[in-house]
Amino acid sequence: MSSSTETAVSEVPTAIETVSPAIALLDAQGTVVGWSQAAQQLVGYSAAEAVGQSAAVLLVAADDRAKVSRAAQESTLWGRWSDIARVRHRDGRSIDVRLCVSALSGQDGLDSWVVWATDKALLPAWPAGATAPVPPLATLLLTSRVPIGVVIGDTHLRCVRVNDTQGALDGTPLPQWLGRRLTEVAPGTGSESLEAIMHQVLESGDSAMDVDYQASLPANVRNNRMLTVSVFRLDDAQGRAMGVCTVSVDVTESRRARERLAILGEASRRIGTTLDVMRTAQELADLAVPFLADYATVDLAESVPLGEEPLAHLGPQNGRIPVFRRAGLASIHPGTPDSLFARGEPVFVSPTSPFTSVLRSGKSHFVPILDASSGTWLDHHGAVRAEKIRKHAMHSLMVVPIHARGVVLGVAVFVRTEDPRPFEEDDLLLAEELVNWAALALDNARQYVRERSAALALQRLLHPHRPRAALPLMWPGATCRPTAITASGVTGST
Repeated sequence: MSSSTETAVSEVPTAIETVSPAIALLDAQGTVVGWSQAAQQLVGYSAAEAVGQSAAVLLVAADDRAKVSRAAQESTLWGRWSDIARVRHRDGRSIDVRLCVSALSGQDGLDSWVVWATDKALLPAWPAGATAPVPPLATLLLTSRVPIGVVIGDTHLRCVRVNDTQGALDGTPLPQWLGRRLTEVAPGTGSESLEAIMHQVLESGDSAMDVDYQASLPANVRNNRMLTVSVFRLDDAQGRAMGVCTVSVDVTESRRARERLAILGEASRRIGTTLDVMRTAQELADLAVPFLADYATVDLAESVPLGEEPLAHLGPQNGRIPVFRRAGLASIHPGTPDSLFARGEPVFVSPTSPFTSVLRSGKSHFVPILDASSGTWLDHHGAVRAEKIRKHAMHSLMVVPIHARGVVLGVAVFVRTEDPRPFEEDDLLLAEELVNWAALALDNARQYVRERSAALALQRLLHPHRPRAALPLMWPGATCRPTAITASGVTGST
């Protein structure tokens, strides 16, 4: 990814990222059994003072206590509950906080709750139309609608409590979480790095905020998820570390949306830099790889580079397919060994291929999981093409028509090979937006070529084909008489 795109998709630091929520662990009766350092900073009570006490005594308003009690009795806390409440500080003053509560499951079968709270005064108002990305911690603190996973680990980082949302986030059933460490539940370098951070939090007591973590989903789950995890230490009544609390938020969609915006921003800068049709097509392919695909091609009707009007619907004509030319080509592999045709070469397709159906319909062809096994459609479209697809493990395909002002100019093909993720609907939308942007540039370039060709033709028509004989220079008032050419020279008079 280019430096400009990396900057565009990177986190924007804000003051809210420094806000650490107070975390408390409650048993089924609402008694505090675990207390974080941030909780002591918020309300002034140490772990020795808070653990063993009812959490309800911290609530100032009777309405807040009744609300929490009613929610618990009606079991609406299973999942998550959030509201603004007023709590009592140790020095006697009252604080308005954003209070969130989530139910937990444990091996002992007893109910428990995790509570996190943040001083409302520390949370800046977030403009509704803000363009800057909201940090994941801000999402956790400011809204009650976002699913949040919670895991309580002991001093050996074994899971002793977990909520239902966590299983939905990472695709791991709750029974597989209980009694196991993260590296046992989801082995991999990502979980090892996150566990190392948990160890640091356990030893130092300093919280870790918004750590990116790629969830290792089961093989039968297609969509990978990006989580951001915050880790807090919980202390017992003696002020000793009793474990860690990890809070996870799914940021997959927001990250993808930001990446799409960044790529589209790159498209506005990198596609259509000239009025050269072939170069514009190559710019589209170069941007698509590796941001969107591992391999991309752009094939244009031969009339397009010449500036001629393309057909309204490119398709079989008298049983034959119009000739295309490979205008753009890019691959993660040097030398583009995954391509049958070099840039500039004519491209031939079968009348029954998916590419032809795209030309006929003007609609994209989307194959998230490409079946390249023997006996499929590939066998009917050339053994060499099929061999290329199988050799380079092309497993996901998008074919997008390039059209502008009601005419189809060609097709763009996007393929994934080494990236194991199949294309998703969002990827198709992004590909279509990129192609639409390129189509406008291609159409402008095509019109420029056509108009320039017309202007040159007119210029040639207006210029004489043969130079005319020069007329003699005449002074004002002079008369011209015939001039005779003799063997000895020019004779005559004026």
